[in-house]
Amino acid sequence: MQTTFTPEQLKAPAIQRSNEILRTCVHCGFCTATCPTYQVLGDELDSPRGRIYLIKDMLEKGRPADEKTVKHIDRCLSCLACMSTCPSGVHYMHLVDHAREYIEQTYRRPFSDRALRWILARILPYPMRFRIALLGAKIGRPFARLMPDARLRAVLEMAPKRIPPVSRNDDPQVFPASAPRRKRVALMTGCAQRALNTDINDATIRLLRRLGCDVVIAEGQGCCGALTHHMGKTSESHATAAKNIRAWVREMDGEGLDAIVINTSGCGTTVKDYGHMFRTEVLAADAARVSAIAMDVSELLSTLTLPATGPQRLKVAYHAACSLQHGQQIKTAPKDLLKAAGFKVVEPADSHLCCGSAGTYNLMQPEISKQLKARKVETLEATRPDVIAAGNIGCMMQIGSGTGVPVVHTVELLDWATGGPVPRALVEAGLETA
Repeated sequence: MQTTFTPEQLKAPAIQRSNEILRTCVHCGFCTATCPTYQVLGDELDSPRGRIYLIKDMLEKGRPADEKTVKHIDRCLSCLACMSTCPSGVHYMHLVDHAREYIEQTYRRPFSDRALRWILARILPYPMRFRIALLGAKIGRPFARLMPDARLRAVLEMAPKRIPPVSRNDDPQVFPASAPRRKRVALMTGCAQRALNTDINDATIRLLRRLGCDVVIAEGQGCCGALTHHMGKTSESHATAAKNIRAWVREMDGEGLDAIVINTSGCGTTVKDYGHMFRTEVLAADAARVSAIAMDVSELLSTLTLPATGPQRLKVAYHAACSLQHGQQIKTAPKDLLKAAGFKVVEPADSHLCCGSAGTYNLMQPEISKQLKARKVETLEATRPDVIAAGNIGCMMQIGSGTGVPVVHTVELLDWATGGPVPRALVEAGLETA
């Protein structure tokens, strides 16, 4: 694709990067075949190729974002399926991230949009605030149908039936390996996950310790910054990301770290991109060091040897989170680990398609999100599984709200198979003796 940025425009690092990306696009349209919003809406402007044209026009002309451009960029899930299928290697993620930042800087949204985004940015990344909000949403949930705005209904409907108590395992500390020590790793405890499902981090800590890892919960870490980053709120996302970088670098320069382990794949995609996000800032070198050792928990577990286990009787439908299969290109490790632990693993049709969660997408684009959820649940249930496993809390909440099949994190099953407790969702479903 030809571009016409001026030399003056190209002095800006963000424009330089977007120019590089735009020039790799050859208009082939392969991306339209795997784009969830294009499949649902059938509009060329709701495909990656269409959005690329809109972004190119907006950035080249240096004009403020208009309502049409904003509508179609907002509808993008950032599932990154287009990056998996693109034969030219177009790095759509960096391009759409730049577009969202540009929109945030140049477009004044309607008051309701600004208010919702402000609230989400100041609640979701903070576990205690999020807990209080979930409690309020739980109380208001019976009245969700009375809400005139579909987005407000989605916020109320998001509240889980059970809000777990705070886990003290998420506090800064070091958990020593319970087997001969092999690695020293930092676990990213996340933000929303600490409010929605504390069992995931607890299971991860038990499993890693059992496999010979000292597990460090670093002082000062918190939200990865993904939620605000994908809203185009760069200063806010970089501020939270910087805290993580400093916290982990202190550990790296102290007793050392072999890996930074992340069990929420949406966070993992962002942390692995810290090197790019901070490439022009003071923390550039430290950010690159952090990104270099960031690993999804399934990546780390694949380098360790799980204890031998007998065959499990459960049939597990594996849901591949977009941020894992497309954002990090991790496709087989979780399935291989579950099979090695003795589970029968099946995959749904169209496993490359998004479930519609996508960070805050299910709250800001609820109608499209519900269509994608219904499609995903239908294909998962068609496999007739005993349990559904996923590697991302957002996917777990989204799918769990649409099915009666228990939904658990992959590490919960692996922890159970190697000596840990039965996952809570299985106990509640009466499958603890399966």
